[in-house]
Amino acid sequence: MTQEPQHPALAIQQLATAYWTSRCLHVAADLGVADALGDEPQTAEALARSLGVKPDPLHRILRSLANHGVFEHDGERFAHNQSSRLLRTGVPGSLRSLARMMGMKVHWDAYRELDTALRTGQSPMATVTAGGFFPYLADHPEEARLFNEAMAGKSIPQIAGITKAYDFSVFKTIGDIGGGLGHLLHAVLDVAPQARGVLFDLPEVIASARENNNPRVTYVGGSFFKDPIPACDAYMMMTVLHDWSDAESIAILRNLRSGAPRNAKVLLMEGVVEPTARNNFLLDLDIEMLVMATGRERTRGEWESVFSQAGLRLTRIVPTGTSSAVIEAELT
Repeated sequence: MTQEPQHPALAIQQLATAYWTSRCLHVAADLGVADALGDEPQTAEALARSLGVKPDPLHRILRSLANHGVFEHDGERFAHNQSSRLLRTGVPGSLRSLARMMGMKVHWDAYRELDTALRTGQSPMATVTAGGFFPYLADHPEEARLFNEAMAGKSIPQIAGITKAYDFSVFKTIGDIGGGLGHLLHAVLDVAPQARGVLFDLPEVIASARENNNPRVTYVGGSFFKDPIPACDAYMMMTVLHDWSDAESIAILRNLRSGAPRNAKVLLMEGVVEPTARNNFLLDLDIEMLVMATGRERTRGEWESVFSQAGLRLTRIVPTGTSSAVIEAELT
């Protein structure tokens, strides 16, 4: 049976109001509803008592989320489903911190200024806080913690695809540059027992990463724009350069290249935009880069241009079955 096409007015209506539901998700994640809801269904009134909030708005917020597949609702009580369990703290692949991060006030403020990009060509985030998002995080440790947790949580499916798709067994030293808490590096070392790792990120990030000390990892704090990066056989960067403009990305890669061995590989775990793509997450993620940072999602040709100007050559793109591919480059 052929499905009827969606009425064009409905498509516009759904897009215009999509933030109604996303805001409910942010609030529920921040409140910790999924942690308060156990294995047995509960009413909003019971949940509200344990959370210290009013039952009627909680009921309506959870009912809206259930309407979109997050939580189950039988008309009276709410229960978990596979989606809502991902809002629990500490579960494998938890996306609670991601939902909370997307709901941060500074994030909403930046999106309110989206039209600024059209008038100035600059990131709206720069009009909300001096210096942009990353200096803001440096001055706000709780938001920085959420950001690092969010990046780790959302990366789990990507990492599984990366370790299956790419052969790391040929490297003795693998660097994770801008690697956050080291979630990618730890997973790669698990499948490459012959290798040792180097985790390189800002000093305050490295201080947090050291709390889960891995004896096979050397922890190095610094700026990837200017500080020496230890020599490695392979340098990984997962969804790092999409945060930065072409000029900034070229500067990062040139700094990395300056201390790299001649036969080193550079491995970017990034999206590759198809020019004719539709219904593609990367096209939405590109707007996040427009609003929050100076970067962008790039086509193959755009990646080749960035590499070339940094003294590198793109050698191949390895699909991973996720939104990120492994983009391999070598020194020229």
